Amino acid sequence: MKSYKARGIVLHTVRYGDSSLIVYLLTDLLGRQTYLVQGVRSARSKGNKAALFQPMFVVEFEGVESPHAQMHRMREVRNAFPLAALAFDVRKSTISLFMAEVLYKLVREVEPNSPLFDFVCRSVVALNQTERGTANFHLWFLVQLSFHLGFFPGNEYREGSFFDIREGLFLTHTNSDSPIFSAANSRLLGQFMHTEAQEIDSIALSRRDRSDFLNSLLSYFSYHLDSMHGIRSIDILKEVF
Repeated sequence: MKSYKARGIVLHTVRYGDSSLIVYLLTDLLGRQTYLVQGVRSARSKGNKAALFQPMFVVEFEGVESPHAQMHRMREVRNAFPLAALAFDVRKSTISLFMAEVLYKLVREVEPNSPLFDFVCRSVVALNQTERGTANFHLWFLVQLSFHLGFFPGNEYREGSFFDIREGLFLTHTNSDSPIFSAANSRLLGQFMHTEAQEIDSIALSRRDRSDFLNSLLSYFSYHLDSMHGIRSIDILKEVF
């Protein structure tokens, strides 16, 4: 058996047996991986180890790879850094649940992707620290995630242009059968492309505007990625925001 040390971001968990978890992580060392974590739900477990595996929590751990096992095993796990707001702030925990589900569905590679891992890790820290503009965070995250998944808009927004989903470009004239963002959502996309996480409160949106822009982003993602369909946390997200 081969052991290694790594960091991982929790995407999804499944109960296994009476006391164990199957944990899906985005890791810095091995891309997406699946781990069997034994004994974390038992009464004899030291501390509340299961609490380490909440959506988007970042953990440091020792992994054990067995050539004959389908899953790696995990030991000596701990929080990489505290994320209290994600655990206790309903708005932030709702967004982290959405982020985790999106990444769980979209990221399948088992090779390391340092730019993606670093971006997601920075996003988690930013969400935890955000004091203003929390309601816009999931929109910012999706726009920036498109860059790391390979379909970030290919040009800059210009006033009066529309974002063409099929072309991935802002255009002043589009084919009548081509799916496009509305004028308002095209402008918002241009804004979120060049807004830092700490500045998202500068984009003022009503609840209706936010929902409409999210629907446009989901259509764009779905055009490129079939696995984007069926994100269950979207309904919770729209209830909260």
